[in-house]
Amino acid sequence: MAQEHIAPTKSNLLRVKERLALAEEGHDLLAQKREILVMELIQKLEQVKMLERELDARVTTAYPCLKRMLVVVGRERADKLAQNINYRFDLREKQVTAAGMKLPGLDFRLPNAELKYSPINSFAECDETVLEFFEMLKICTELAAVRTISWRLAREVRKTQRRVNALEKMVIPAANETKAYIEASLEERDRDSFFASKMLKKKGVSGLVT
Repeated sequence: MAQEHIAPTKSNLLRVKERLALAEEGHDLLAQKREILVMELIQKLEQVKMLERELDARVTTAYPCLKRMLVVVGRERADKLAQNINYRFDLREKQVTAAGMKLPGLDFRLPNAELKYSPINSFAECDETVLEFFEMLKICTELAAVRTISWRLAREVRKTQRRVNALEKMVIPAANETKAYIEASLEERDRDSFFASKMLKKKGVSGLVT
Protein backbone atom coordinates (compact mmCIF):
# COMPACT_ATOMS: atom_id res chain seq x y z
CA MET A 1 0.00 0.00 0.00
CA ALA A 2 1.52 3.33 -1.08
CA GLN A 3 1.96 6.08 1.45
CA GLU A 4 0.27 9.43 1.13
CA HIS A 5 2.26 12.21 -0.49
CA ILE A 6 2.27 14.84 2.25
CA ALA A 7 5.00 16.95 3.76
CA PRO A 8 6.83 15.22 6.65
CA THR A 9 5.99 17.78 9.34
CA LYS A 10 5.00 17.36 12.99
CA SER A 11 1.56 18.85 12.37
CA ASN A 12 0.94 16.41 9.52
CA LEU A 13 2.16 13.56 11.74
CA LEU A 14 -0.36 14.54 14.40
CA ARG A 15 -3.16 14.64 11.82
CA VAL A 16 -2.17 11.24 10.43
CA LYS A 17 -2.09 9.73 13.93
CA GLU A 18 -5.55 11.12 14.67
CA ARG A 19 -6.89 9.79 11.38
CA LEU A 20 -5.29 6.41 12.02
CA ALA A 21 -6.83 6.20 15.50
CA LEU A 22 -10.27 7.02 14.07
CA ALA A 23 -9.85 4.45 11.29
CA GLU A 24 -8.83 1.74 13.77
CA GLU A 25 -11.73 2.59 16.05
CA GLY A 26 -14.13 2.57 13.11
CA HIS A 27 -12.73 -0.77 11.97
CA ASP A 28 -13.34 -2.31 15.42
CA LEU A 29 -16.92 -0.96 15.55
CA LEU A 30 -17.69 -2.18 12.04
CA ALA A 31 -16.21 -5.59 12.82
CA GLN A 32 -18.47 -5.83 15.89
CA LYS A 33 -21.45 -4.73 13.81
CA ARG A 34 -20.62 -7.38 11.21
CA GLU A 35 -20.53 -10.10 13.86
CA ILE A 36 -23.89 -9.03 15.27
CA LEU A 37 -25.40 -8.94 11.78
CA VAL A 38 -24.04 -12.38 10.95
CA MET A 39 -25.46 -13.83 14.16
CA GLU A 40 -28.86 -12.26 13.46
CA LEU A 41 -28.74 -13.51 9.88
CA ILE A 42 -27.97 -17.05 11.02
CA GLN A 43 -30.98 -16.96 13.33
CA LYS A 44 -33.22 -15.75 10.52
CA LEU A 45 -31.91 -18.44 8.18
CA GLU A 46 -32.72 -21.05 10.81
CA GLN A 47 -36.27 -19.66 10.92
CA VAL A 48 -36.42 -19.88 7.13
CA LYS A 49 -35.35 -23.53 7.22
CA MET A 50 -37.91 -24.33 9.91
CA LEU A 51 -40.72 -22.62 7.98
CA GLU A 52 -39.67 -24.36 4.77
CA ARG A 53 -39.93 -27.71 6.54
CA GLU A 54 -43.38 -26.75 7.86
CA LEU A 55 -44.41 -25.69 4.36
CA ASP A 56 -43.22 -28.95 2.84
CA ALA A 57 -45.17 -30.90 5.47
CA ARG A 58 -48.29 -28.85 4.82
CA VAL A 59 -47.99 -29.29 1.06
CA THR A 60 -47.89 -33.07 1.47
CA THR A 61 -51.27 -32.95 3.26
CA ALA A 62 -53.00 -30.01 1.51
CA TYR A 63 -52.77 -31.16 -2.11
CA PRO A 64 -53.90 -34.74 -1.46
CA CYS A 65 -56.80 -33.20 0.46
CA LEU A 66 -57.65 -31.07 -2.58
CA LYS A 67 -57.56 -34.12 -4.83
CA ARG A 68 -59.93 -36.00 -2.51
CA MET A 69 -62.31 -33.07 -2.51
CA LEU A 70 -62.35 -32.90 -6.31
CA VAL A 71 -63.06 -36.63 -6.49
CA VAL A 72 -65.93 -36.41 -3.97
CA VAL A 73 -67.46 -33.06 -4.96
CA GLY A 74 -66.49 -32.86 -8.61
CA ARG A 75 -64.55 -30.12 -10.34
CA GLU A 76 -67.60 -28.22 -11.63
CA ARG A 77 -69.29 -28.07 -8.24
CA ALA A 78 -66.00 -27.14 -6.56
CA ASP A 79 -65.61 -24.23 -9.01
CA LYS A 80 -69.12 -22.98 -8.13
CA LEU A 81 -68.39 -23.19 -4.40
CA ALA A 82 -65.07 -21.35 -4.91
CA GLN A 83 -66.81 -18.45 -6.70
CA ASN A 84 -68.62 -17.55 -3.47
CA ILE A 85 -65.40 -17.38 -1.45
CA ASN A 86 -63.84 -13.94 -1.14
CA TYR A 87 -61.29 -13.16 1.56
CA ARG A 88 -59.51 -9.88 2.20
CA PHE A 89 -55.76 -10.14 2.81
CA ASP A 90 -53.84 -7.20 4.28
CA LEU A 91 -50.15 -7.18 3.29
CA ARG A 92 -48.00 -4.09 3.73
CA GLU A 93 -44.44 -2.97 4.39
CA LYS A 94 -43.35 -2.19 7.95
CA GLN A 95 -40.17 -1.33 9.83
CA VAL A 96 -38.59 -4.26 11.66
CA THR A 97 -35.79 -3.95 14.22
CA ALA A 98 -33.01 -6.50 13.68
CA ALA A 99 -29.46 -6.31 15.05
CA GLY A 100 -30.24 -2.84 16.36
CA MET A 101 -31.23 -1.55 12.92
CA LYS A 102 -34.58 -0.71 11.41
CA LEU A 103 -35.09 -2.70 8.22
CA PRO A 104 -38.05 -2.87 5.83
CA GLY A 105 -40.11 -5.97 6.46
CA LEU A 106 -43.57 -7.34 5.77
CA ASP A 107 -46.66 -7.06 7.92
CA PHE A 108 -49.52 -9.38 7.06
CA ARG A 109 -52.97 -9.97 8.48
CA LEU A 110 -54.88 -13.01 7.35
CA PRO A 111 -58.62 -13.32 7.87
CA ASN A 112 -60.07 -16.17 9.87
CA ALA A 113 -61.14 -19.20 7.91
CA GLU A 114 -64.92 -19.15 7.54
CA LEU A 115 -67.47 -21.18 5.63
CA LYS A 116 -68.48 -18.96 2.72
CA TYR A 117 -71.02 -21.43 1.43
CA SER A 118 -74.06 -23.22 2.73
CA PRO A 119 -73.26 -26.36 4.79
CA ILE A 120 -76.04 -28.11 2.91
CA ASN A 121 -74.15 -27.83 -0.37
CA SER A 122 -70.75 -28.76 1.04
CA PHE A 123 -68.89 -31.81 2.20
CA ALA A 124 -66.40 -32.42 4.95
CA GLU A 125 -63.71 -32.61 2.28
CA CYS A 126 -64.44 -28.96 1.34
CA ASP A 127 -63.98 -27.72 4.90
CA GLU A 128 -60.83 -29.77 5.33
CA THR A 129 -59.36 -28.40 2.09
CA VAL A 130 -60.10 -24.79 3.08
CA LEU A 131 -58.43 -25.23 6.46
CA GLU A 132 -55.42 -26.99 4.97
CA PHE A 133 -54.75 -24.25 2.41
CA PHE A 134 -55.37 -21.52 4.96
CA GLU A 135 -52.63 -23.01 7.15
CA MET A 136 -50.36 -23.26 4.13
CA LEU A 137 -51.04 -19.62 3.27
CA LYS A 138 -50.14 -18.55 6.81
CA ILE A 139 -46.82 -20.36 6.55
CA CYS A 140 -46.14 -18.82 3.11
CA THR A 141 -46.75 -15.26 4.34
CA GLU A 142 -44.61 -15.77 7.43
CA LEU A 143 -41.87 -17.31 5.30
CA ALA A 144 -41.98 -14.35 2.92
CA ALA A 145 -41.64 -11.94 5.85
CA VAL A 146 -38.64 -13.76 7.34
CA ARG A 147 -36.98 -14.14 3.93
CA THR A 148 -37.36 -10.41 3.34
CA ILE A 149 -35.55 -9.62 6.58
CA SER A 150 -32.89 -12.24 5.79
CA TRP A 151 -32.25 -10.68 2.40
CA ARG A 152 -31.95 -7.20 3.94
CA LEU A 153 -29.56 -8.49 6.61
CA ALA A 154 -27.43 -10.29 4.03
CA ARG A 155 -27.16 -7.08 2.02
CA GLU A 156 -26.17 -5.16 5.16
CA VAL A 157 -23.55 -7.80 5.98
CA ARG A 158 -22.01 -7.40 2.51
CA LYS A 159 -22.03 -3.62 2.82
CA THR A 160 -20.39 -3.74 6.26
CA GLN A 161 -17.81 -6.27 5.05
CA ARG A 162 -16.83 -3.96 2.17
CA ARG A 163 -16.26 -1.13 4.64
CA VAL A 164 -14.21 -3.36 6.94
CA ASN A 165 -12.09 -4.49 3.98
CA ALA A 166 -11.56 -0.90 2.82
CA LEU A 167 -10.30 0.14 6.25
CA GLU A 168 -8.31 -3.04 6.79
CA LYS A 169 -6.62 -3.25 3.40
CA MET A 170 -6.42 0.36 2.23
CA VAL A 171 -7.03 3.16 4.74
CA ILE A 172 -5.22 1.78 7.80
CA PRO A 173 -2.14 0.41 5.92
CA ALA A 174 -1.78 3.69 4.00
CA ALA A 175 -2.01 5.71 7.24
CA ASN A 176 0.51 3.42 8.93
CA GLU A 177 3.00 3.78 6.07
CA THR A 178 2.52 7.55 5.98
CA LYS A 179 3.01 7.72 9.76
CA ALA A 180 6.19 5.61 9.51
CA TYR A 181 7.50 7.76 6.63
CA ILE A 182 6.91 11.04 8.48
CA GLU A 183 8.44 9.69 11.71
CA ALA A 184 11.51 8.42 9.81
CA SER A 185 11.86 11.74 7.98
CA LEU A 186 11.58 13.73 11.22
CA GLU A 187 14.10 11.46 12.96
CA GLU A 188 16.53 11.86 10.07
CA ARG A 189 16.01 15.61 10.13
CA ASP A 190 16.68 15.67 13.89
CA ARG A 191 19.86 13.64 13.41
CA ASP A 192 21.03 15.98 10.66
CA SER A 193 20.32 18.98 12.87
CA PHE A 194 22.13 17.36 15.79
CA PHE A 195 25.25 16.58 13.72
CA ALA A 196 25.14 20.02 12.10
CA SER A 197 25.01 21.71 15.50
CA LYS A 198 27.90 19.57 16.73
CA MET A 199 29.95 20.47 13.69
CA LEU A 200 29.24 24.16 14.25
CA LYS A 201 30.28 23.84 17.88
CA LYS A 202 33.51 22.10 16.89
CA LYS A 203 34.25 24.81 14.36
CA GLY A 204 33.50 27.44 16.94
CA VAL A 205 35.78 25.85 19.50
CA SER A 206 38.62 25.34 17.00
CA GLY A 207 38.30 28.95 15.91
CA LEU A 208 38.67 30.15 19.48
CA VAL A 209 41.75 27.95 20.00
CA THR A 210 43.49 29.28 16.93
